Amino acid sequence: MVGANGGIHLKIQRLLGITMVLLSRRRVNAQTLADQFEVSLRTIYRDLETINAAGIPIVSYTGTDGGYEIMEQFRIDRQIVTFEDLQSILIALKGVQASLDDKEMDSLLTKIKALAARSEQNRMEELGETLMFDTNLWHSGGLKDKSILASLRQAARNQSVVSFLYTNTEGVGELREAEPIGLAWKGYAWYLYSYCRLRSDFRTFRLSRISELRVLSERFASRGVRMEELDARWGNRETGPAIPLLLRFHSRMRVRVEEAFGLDKIEVQTDGSLLVKAGYPDNHWMYGMLLSYGPDVQVLEPSFVAEKIKRMGFQIYRNYPDTV
Repeated sequence: MVGANGGIHLKIQRLLGITMVLLSRRRVNAQTLADQFEVSLRTIYRDLETINAAGIPIVSYTGTDGGYEIMEQFRIDRQIVTFEDLQSILIALKGVQASLDDKEMDSLLTKIKALAARSEQNRMEELGETLMFDTNLWHSGGLKDKSILASLRQAARNQSVVSFLYTNTEGVGELREAEPIGLAWKGYAWYLYSYCRLRSDFRTFRLSRISELRVLSERFASRGVRMEELDARWGNRETGPAIPLLLRFHSRMRVRVEEAFGLDKIEVQTDGSLLVKAGYPDNHWMYGMLLSYGPDVQVLEPSFVAEKIKRMGFQIYRNYPDTV
């Protein structure tokens, strides 16, 4: 049984949680809040009255699209953001700034730092960084990506059509015209989410393969699809239906296999070998990934993938004729 103090603490946590939900969304109905915080509708109604009485203006709307939202002009005080919260925000922003040549990002960093009290700023300098997030690779070849990033980001904001030469993994270049939606950092590379006019469909383009970029004067109308929707549709890989693979790895590959596939995909055999079930699009990237394991991987299923790996291995062998 929760004591009086415990009950008050839980209520304060719930009131704060409801306030955060309302601040982060346009409009929420009472049933959604009741389900999220696992309380009755009556409790939610009382909580909303309490929040409103505390000076946070909540507006209610009726009808099929009805619900509750906080008045648009309202801004929450900085006091709700802790010192640790500010540190996390700054770390994330600095990581993105490493790839973007963007004066707005510099200004944003300055504003976030200004939220911290002088004593907190001094503490940050004394402690130094305990966590680093950097989107740049170890090598210094990111200058091209930075200029392309800035141009594409501005084009997405202005809804300007862009054209560029796109080189696929086989080294074949093709001129594309696209309507940029936004940019995403995936794994270790930047990607453009866009509508490709050549393919008449939504596509992702890896920035490192884009060249001869031009931002055109033509503007495009939004097609009503957001990046979040495309990301959910495509998952974390480039487009294409995934094919199921059954792979066997040598035991010496254990660390690398665990990092690449995750423990839930691995079944350790009695001889120490690793059986992995995975799914990837049938493309050049998948075969390159499998070949990177050399003789320490065997494709058990499907047979057509095993045959192609075998042919590619033989072609590699022919590149190195016997010498005396």
